Amino acid sequence: GNPPFLGGKRLRTELGDTYVDQLFKVWDNRVPREADLCCYWFEKARGQIASGRAKRAGLLATQAIRRGKSRVVLERIKETGDVFYAQADRPWILNGAAVRISMVGFDDGSETRRLLNESKSDPAEVALANARPVEGINANLTSRVDVTQARRLKENQGVCFQGPVKIGPFEIDAATAERMLTSPLNVNGQPNSDVIRPWINGSHITGRHEQMYIVDFYTMSQDRAAQYELPFEYVREHVKPQRDQNRRDHRRLFWWHHGETVPALRAAIAPLKRFLCTPRVAKHRLLAWVPKETLPDSRLYAFAYDDDYYFGVLHSRVHEVWSLATSSRHGVGNDPTYNNTTCFETFPFPEPTVEQREAIGTAAVDLNRLREGWLNPPGVSEAELKGRTLTNLYNQRPTWLANAHAQLDAAVFDAYGWPTDLADQDILARLLELNLSREPA
Repeated sequence: GNPPFLGGKRLRTELGDTYVDQLFKVWDNRVPREADLCCYWFEKARGQIASGRAKRAGLLATQAIRRGKSRVVLERIKETGDVFYAQADRPWILNGAAVRISMVGFDDGSETRRLLNESKSDPAEVALANARPVEGINANLTSRVDVTQARRLKENQGVCFQGPVKIGPFEIDAATAERMLTSPLNVNGQPNSDVIRPWINGSHITGRHEQMYIVDFYTMSQDRAAQYELPFEYVREHVKPQRDQNRRDHRRLFWWHHGETVPALRAAIAPLKRFLCTPRVAKHRLLAWVPKETLPDSRLYAFAYDDDYYFGVLHSRVHEVWSLATSSRHGVGNDPTYNNTTCFETFPFPEPTVEQREAIGTAAVDLNRLREGWLNPPGVSEAELKGRTLTNLYNQRPTWLANAHAQLDAAVFDAYGWPTDLADQDILARLLELNLSREPA
């Protein structure tokens, strides 16, 4: 079957409050409210099979079914039966648009063969023929080390945050920011620099873009914010019309605030001089240092670390392998999507000696220095600089970059006490074992 595709966050917008409230009531405790719409068909089919009214089912789903709250329906399927066929990631056309989907076959557990198609391009007519036999299929539709068992580690809590969600065009270009920053003091005697900050999004890390700024009143009252005349009037003109139409009362009434201000992130980076950022969606898992004054966009995850040691571990092959296994995929490009709860909070850092920690930090500094030298060499034209981006660098992966990462990886593997030639599945198995040992059930 091909149930309708609609993301969990869009249910009320597309279906209306009355329908969605009834949907949640009927399926309460069976399908999480955050799940995509197609998940309700999976749970309905599971119930039919569990009650004996059906033998098996085959359904299409959005890729989201492999992660987060949507994956709960697959976990329930495996509790009362099993998945006997899956193609986790394949192209599909939906309303004329190219999307990525998952195909899942499941039953009461009586099917003895398990077939998994790991191709990302096989069309439907050959998908089954090209599937390979496996011992079992996990709830994330893989047959590898079951990283869905990983638990969130207390030691990683309160460190990694999604950037604030703006909900409106609060960002401004450098010229507009300059005009506001050089204007006379406001009626409160304060400069506009109180509420204007440098701002970056994922493209500033993966690519090369002009410096942007953002108006950020944080939690100021309207009366206080209005005393910063130019920034406030800008937001009133450009943001308020959008927010007046917002369905959420708080966002509509407090239109001069960002949609989500993330106070925990602000508190975590306040004592630091810099912090780490990584794009939520990117072809390569890239990290970069960001000055503490900068506000990251919601398309970035920020880590409240300013130690080179953490840059090194998070940019190592160990963390990359783990993040790829625990991430989801997004868009036509099918790029890995990082998530703070599944990718970072489950990741077990090594427990290094002082010497091992210093070695990782030194290798991290060297990697960053070499990268910066390539990104911004002296005497290079503006036209050539435009092509010098981290994405292009990692696409090319020149020998010097590979060598720098090899040095870093060697230091990180040494801190774990592991050989450097481990296969990806062995890395995952060891990390999962560490995770479960640190956070018992």
